[in-house]
Amino acid sequence: MTMKLKTKRGLTVIMVHAYIRSDKNFETAYEQLKFINLYAGQKNLTIDDEFIDQKSQNKRLDERDEVASYFKLGAGGTLLVYDAWVLSTNMEDAVQMFSCLLKNSYEVHFVKQSVIITKESDVMLVLGLIDQLRQTLQDNSKKSIGRPKGSRSSSKFDRYHNEILSHIKANKSVSEIARLLHVSRSSLKDYIESRELKDFASGSLVHETPENAEANVINKITCPNTTK
Repeated sequence: MTMKLKTKRGLTVIMVHAYIRSDKNFETAYEQLKFINLYAGQKNLTIDDEFIDQKSQNKRLDERDEVASYFKLGAGGTLLVYDAWVLSTNMEDAVQMFSCLLKNSYEVHFVKQSVIITKESDVMLVLGLIDQLRQTLQDNSKKSIGRPKGSRSSSKFDRYHNEILSHIKANKSVSEIARLLHVSRSSLKDYIESRELKDFASGSLVHETPENAEANVINKITCPNTTK
């Protein structure tokens, strides 16, 4: 795996990476990618590299060599992730991931919360994101974990996601796209409609940025209840 910073007229240009991790208990890879692309479009960011991690679902960080190498090679870049759980659903590993990303001068964008952290960030913001992850994992441990409400199951077409979008933007018909991908027209049509890809391609879907996003994260930190 190789990764380099882009250069333009002798100047170093920061690479923008998107990291997507599959986890059956949370948003699918497709949903993460959709929101990341919407966010990037709103922020005028061009994604240079996408890493869709299908292997790390239940593995500890010391078993995720490919992920560790990927982040090490991209040091100093911009990283887009949907939410903190994408980095890890193990609190110990998540803290290590946060620490190492910031140590390696990443600018990390958490798309769901619409916040950015760097090594210069307010420590309360970083702690707020970690605490949100703690709350999410704690809530899930108290109930039977299933696919989140409103989420969709993975599809065999997810791997063609960007290619399908490119064809739609080029005004190709569903029939033309199906022939190019050698897939069923009816199945592809259902996929495009269920994923709202035509709306996505036309730009009619937008990422909503909440007001006072950083304050919202900090204010959601919860402290233990006391009996006194």
